[in-house]
Amino acid sequence: MKRPLQFLLAALALVAAPQMVTAHGDVTPQAIDVSALKPLGDEWTKTNPYRGDAQAISIGSSAYNQNCARCHGLGAVSGGIAPDLRYLPAGDEGDGYFTTAVRNGKVRDGRVYMPKFEGVLSQEGLWTIRSWLETVRIE
Repeated sequence: MKRPLQFLLAALALVAAPQMVTAHGDVTPQAIDVSALKPLGDEWTKTNPYRGDAQAISIGSSAYNQNCARCHGLGAVSGGIAPDLRYLPAGDEGDGYFTTAVRNGKVRDGRVYMPKFEGVLSQEGLWTIRSWLETVRIE
């Protein structure tokens, strides 16, 4: 009687394994409500227009938790899956790195390590995340 049960459990594990492996990457980005902020238009700004804006920071905190924390960690404290974003450079230098990464994503050897968010999340929403990240930054 033990044998059929072991066979059944092994078969279930094989069937479930592909879903478990791909589950992490099959995540739908969550919309960011930026209606209370000044619209930025179609052209991407080179520097963070919401730096120090309390409302943008509050929106960015929630947006980060919904869209970034699963890989970059709660509070931007990485658990090892993706870089710890508390160490992004400050100011314009960090803005450049941030926009390149979020707009284009990160791909190495044909593997997507981070999806591109341009066209998926608004420029305003992404800048709110950057605004919040600057509040948890470590030198």
